[in-house]
Amino acid sequence: MQPNAHPIFPDSPLPLYAQLADLLRQRVLRGTWKSGDKVPSLEALVEEFQVARVTVRQAIEILTREGMLLPQRGRGTFVTDQVQLERSLTLETSLHGLADAYRNDKPNLTLIEESGVQPPLTPFDGLAAPAYHFMRRVHSRDEKAYCVASIYIDQRAFRLAPKRFRKETVVPVLMDLPQVTIASARQTLRISTADVEIARLLHVAVGSPVAEVRRVCLSPDGTVLYLGQITYRGDFIQFEMALTL
Repeated sequence: MQPNAHPIFPDSPLPLYAQLADLLRQRVLRGTWKSGDKVPSLEALVEEFQVARVTVRQAIEILTREGMLLPQRGRGTFVTDQVQLERSLTLETSLHGLADAYRNDKPNLTLIEESGVQPPLTPFDGLAAPAYHFMRRVHSRDEKAYCVASIYIDQRAFRLAPKRFRKETVVPVLMDLPQVTIASARQTLRISTADVEIARLLHVAVGSPVAEVRRVCLSPDGTVLYLGQITYRGDFIQFEMALTL
């Protein structure tokens, strides 16, 4: 260990209070601290994590602004009762489940929109359409940003419902169009950390955990109708899958 290294937190460009806030956030999300629980005192957290009092205060302030904790004068700090509802977003493993789960979510910010582009496809993905419509935007639920999406839609499909594609999530729109048939779909998930841009758009600290999902929908002839590269806040999603016997 380096002479000045912290015994608990790794050497990181993130300030200690942001690293501590991430750790305390996970205690709430995993249910270690449940709704209504009183969190340990300032002195107890200082001793446990071997940081200064101001570091603990700053970490608590972050979670208070996020609505996870509620300090009460003379009583202590408590976990709020709406945390799990606000932070629950299941990453579906079926196309119909995905469409149903995200049908009512709205993109609230279009960062880039461009026509006639080509997506970063691999030979494994499928055949490329002649051209794609590209959008990069942020999606929110209950006014909280939960993902940043880079979206490529076969331009022929996009022209069937451009207003809907701009205002709604893509998969439900694709499945609603009678002229479009999705023959197969797949997605991959990778755990990563937020870079500067993602952290700014999702209102998290740089280096916070995120889930990167790559989603592909194919037409019957193997053409890629839709490629989505989506980065989710790690504290907003859960991933469930059935296990085969």
